[in-house]
Amino acid sequence: MSFNDLPGAEIILPGLSDLHIGESNTIGALLVAIAATRLTEAGLDIPRHHLASEPELTLYARLQNEREDAYHYYNALLNRLNSFCNALEISYKYKSSNN
Repeated sequence: MSFNDLPGAEIILPGLSDLHIGESNTIGALLVAIAATRLTEAGLDIPRHHLASEPELTLYARLQNEREDAYHYYNALLNRLNSFCNALEISYKYKSSNN
């Protein structure tokens, strides 16, 4: 299974790329920062030196400036992040058990 096939990949993978080039304030990069520990434990290389210090607050503040439905969109993004993490963890455990 490719990372691109995981639910939420359309947001998380660009965020991961953003962090690798030093962009820490994009929606995707902030989501990666929120779940950095989970993502690292599931085998992703997260550039920790580019992570926002308070990604949840930063993301919510950014959404409030951009959208009228910030609360609902924030929760939807967290759900996508959780779906990505869950699928990644399952695929990581499956891959580890087959080796």
